[in-house]
Amino acid sequence: MGKTLEAMLRLQKIEHQLIEIRHQMQSKSAAVDIQRKRLEQLRQKHQSLKEEVFEHQRKAGAIELELKQKEVEVNKLRQALNTSKTNKEYAATLTQLNSLKADNSKLEDKALELMQLADQVAAQAEKVAEEIKREEEHLAQIERSAAEETSRLEQMLADLQQKREVAAREVPSDALAIFERIAAVKNGDAMARIEVIGNKPPYKYVCGGCNMSLAPEHANALRARDEIRFCDSCGRILYLQEEQKSEEKPTPTQT
Repeated sequence: MGKTLEAMLRLQKIEHQLIEIRHQMQSKSAAVDIQRKRLEQLRQKHQSLKEEVFEHQRKAGAIELELKQKEVEVNKLRQALNTSKTNKEYAATLTQLNSLKADNSKLEDKALELMQLADQVAAQAEKVAEEIKREEEHLAQIERSAAEETSRLEQMLADLQQKREVAAREVPSDALAIFERIAAVKNGDAMARIEVIGNKPPYKYVCGGCNMSLAPEHANALRARDEIRFCDSCGRILYLQEEQKSEEKPTPTQT
């Protein structure tokens, strides 16, 4: 393999390392974001539960207020019973009183049900609050770990970027422009190795980037010259690294 392709291959190796470090940094940042999102969801859930508790208590309070008002009516009807002048008047008042008391009993049951619901939801809110506390501690741990790891990765990134600048200077400017154009659209994989298939001629050739077949002329040209050739399918820069292949010779037999 010629000097230009060797220099470009060294550059690609560094490019891969840079991409891997950036990926690790993104993963650390993503882990923090995921935990923050989970914590925010728990806080929203806790707030929703608190609002639900308040709503149950509000409704129960409204019913209790209504019961106090109806109790005044009950007392009036009881007094009316005592002052009834006829059996018909007494019976009508009693029917009205019993109906009102039945309604009040239903309201009392509803108020009790609402308070029980409020207590249940309050217990759920308390559990969520405890979970929030645990997740806040977990977030703090993740943030510390991510900050430490990111600091280390940033230093590695800076060192590699310097190495990349040195490696890039070893590549002719026209070849470097081609490399960077392809790397930009291939996630750093500007080059692809020609895979040689077979133990003896005629060999088959495949692009290591897209696994599509290659014409033998690519391998033949790269064996002879230091030039840039492209995969006909994916457009990556091809390079050849192979051990010298020779046809197997028959082993002499002893007589």
